[in-house]
Amino acid sequence: MKPPATIETPRLRLRPLVVEDAPVIFATWAQDAEVSRYVTWSPHRSVDDTRGFLRYCVDGWEKNGPFNWAIVLREKARLAGTIELRPQGPRVEVGYVLARAYWGQGLMSEVVRVLVNWALDQPDVHRVWAVCDVENPASARVLEKAGMQREGTLRRWATANVSALPRDCWCYARVKETT
Repeated sequence: MKPPATIETPRLRLRPLVVEDAPVIFATWAQDAEVSRYVTWSPHRSVDDTRGFLRYCVDGWEKNGPFNWAIVLREKARLAGTIELRPQGPRVEVGYVLARAYWGQGLMSEVVRVLVNWALDQPDVHRVWAVCDVENPASARVLEKAGMQREGTLRRWATANVSALPRDCWCYARVKETT
């Protein structure tokens, strides 16, 4: 499975991340503790931390995944966040982050919906899934608006910056319908 490098939605353009994005990403969201509150990575302490993440992203495109895109506002050409697809055989996992300035505008739901649809159109993909912390209703709403269904609670599933202990997460998925 190799997704297209660029994807467009009515308001957004997805493109591969490049190391040169580091200063903007660091300044816009990577160092923001509120943005990283419910994710597994710590806020970046320097632009070098962001460069390290971006090298991982570039490497993914060269090695057949995971695939990371920059989420760019088409109208203003501003970076707003990132989204990742992680192929896992017949499954694809989705992860994302959005700068705080763009929360509540439906941007992430727009992107997740497009990528979920694309993934399920691939012949070998039968399930697209994601998890979110049970105390992160905004992320749960993104997944629901993208057509995913909550399947249950994964107890002590992942650590997040909000706590040193593993936290409960909701599991969401959309599966390919078979006849």
